[in-house]
Amino acid sequence: MIKASFEVLTPVNGQSFLFRKFDKSAFDVPYHFHPEYELTCILQGSGKRYVGSHMEDFAPGDLVLLGPNLPHCWKLEQGKEAQAGGSAIVIQFDGAFLGDDFFNKNELQHIKKLFQRSGCGVSFNSGTQTAVNHSLLALSKETNNFKLMVGLLEALQRLATSNEYVLLDQNMAVGERTIAEQERINPVLAYLVENFREQVSLNEAAGIANMTTNAFCKYFKKITRKTFMETIIEYRLNYAIQQLVQTDKPISEISFESGFGDVSHFYKMFKSKMHLSPLNYRKKFMRNLNGEEKMAVA
Repeated sequence: MIKASFEVLTPVNGQSFLFRKFDKSAFDVPYHFHPEYELTCILQGSGKRYVGSHMEDFAPGDLVLLGPNLPHCWKLEQGKEAQAGGSAIVIQFDGAFLGDDFFNKNELQHIKKLFQRSGCGVSFNSGTQTAVNHSLLALSKETNNFKLMVGLLEALQRLATSNEYVLLDQNMAVGERTIAEQERINPVLAYLVENFREQVSLNEAAGIANMTTNAFCKYFKKITRKTFMETIIEYRLNYAIQQLVQTDKPISEISFESGFGDVSHFYKMFKSKMHLSPLNYRKKFMRNLNGEEKMAVA
């Protein structure tokens, strides 16, 4: 049975935090959580990013800050990007890695507020994403621990003073959950992340949470603000959308690969969310893409 694994992190070489550059192994890590903050910059690879109950596409340049105990993973898609491999810069640090009261200083008030937002997971974009990714890539070649620490603080300050960001798992901020709730819901979310494209069992999910099915359904909606089935369908539709725009697979094949056992049900759910049929959504995307390419050539 797959569960959200707890990761134990230990800084090395005299560092008070972890600064590492990973190859494809970063994307093989299962859905997991840890008490440290994590800043991740994707250098190469694309696929799906899972943060709490939130799922979204990621691509090179993806820059995300995660708060403590927020379960997460990045999954490479099978295809050209996956065959080419993937790489990422990952920085992990305890909230008190510079002392218990360090981030309570007035000069660091913006970073403290950033940490509060990170309970939902924060994805950065535009100029902030570009600038910070560039600085992290430069820092990945730095061997002086003091310069690494100063560089991390400068990156955090840049993120903290930016409004170019999106909160990811807004319906389930970790700060609003008790430790007991985290221990109960994280394994359930891990089960969904790993199995939503297959046959998902309500009984098995309730068993993971050690609850009756009725109690589990009420509990799941209380925690995620979505029903168990709504969450599964959202994951499946999100995956299907990616397949529609990135492959030329037949829609019936995408339907089954996404976890829908019935094509007509897939059409109904897709149109309810996107207000277009899967076929028309693909056609519209291709028209928009071709229009952008023509503008770029001009």
